[in-house]
Amino acid sequence: MDIRIQAIHFDISEKLTAFINKKVDKLLRRYPELNTVEATLRVVKPETAMNKEVVILVVEPQLGDMAATKTADTFEEAVDLALEAVERQLEKRKNR
Repeated sequence: MDIRIQAIHFDISEKLTAFINKKVDKLLRRYPELNTVEATLRVVKPETAMNKEVVILVVEPQLGDMAATKTADTFEEAVDLALEAVERQLEKRKNR
């Protein structure tokens, strides 16, 4: 299992990295067949509210790739929302 975290144009804190790893580990416990989870974090228009964007990409061999992009006031909130969206996608594909 591979977890990749990429911060675009800023330095990511250890606390945020630990938060993302913890959340992704929960997803991996529920879906052990996942190969790779990539999280890309970006600050969009720094002067406005709702400027933290997170893209979560999940690679699963049999079902294909799934992605979710969410924007929120904090990276933690955006990560939670994006992982929830990916989890819904996984549930839909699993039930087919």
